[in-house]
Amino acid sequence: MSLNLGDPFPNFTVDSTAGQIDFHQWIGDSWAILFSHPADYTPVCTTELAAVAKLVPEFDKRNVKPIALSCDTVQSHRGWIEDIKAYGQLPSGEPFPFPIIDDSKRELAVKLNMLDNDEIGSSGLPLTCRAVFVIDSKKKLRLSILYPATTGRNFAEILRTIDSMQLTDRRKVATPADWTQGDACMVLPTIPDEMLGTLFPDGVTNVSLPSGLGYLRKTPGS
Repeated sequence: MSLNLGDPFPNFTVDSTAGQIDFHQWIGDSWAILFSHPADYTPVCTTELAAVAKLVPEFDKRNVKPIALSCDTVQSHRGWIEDIKAYGQLPSGEPFPFPIIDDSKRELAVKLNMLDNDEIGSSGLPLTCRAVFVIDSKKKLRLSILYPATTGRNFAEILRTIDSMQLTDRRKVATPADWTQGDACMVLPTIPDEMLGTLFPDGVTNVSLPSGLGYLRKTPGS
């Protein structure tokens, strides 16, 4: 299945470490980040899940629910979670803060086109790549990133993109290169000058360019 940004994200029902999940029902009115892993008890995956577990409060602030997928069973996931907690120095007696999906039959990995054909596992099958899907509260795909199986993800960048998408949903702006929360934004070029005072009461700054065209307009990002 090929998914484009803005497409409805398909629903599915799966077993997970949090029990059976109907994905759309589980999302509810929140956003979600679904990220896949080649296998349990692998080094890069362990670091990634530990990183996300530590970042759950940041995802909560943004109304985003994390959910992971790995091509092993729930029973295997539960054992692996203890290693993840130990690596991340997470409290061992507390529940793991997000579900891990059982995709031991690779059905979801195939359906969502998550396979990395350049990386072959011990079974001779392609490994699941490190896919990232961000889905909004309307169940639409808003962000898709495919990392190769050998490269761990940058979750700070994923949080940054979520900040950008949620800001630009609220305001008629776009975020420039290397933008982070609080930085100035770019006024959309479709906004006429006569509407600037109404839409941007904090002011707009025009950037002078050799072309003389006034298309590059900045406004505070808060």
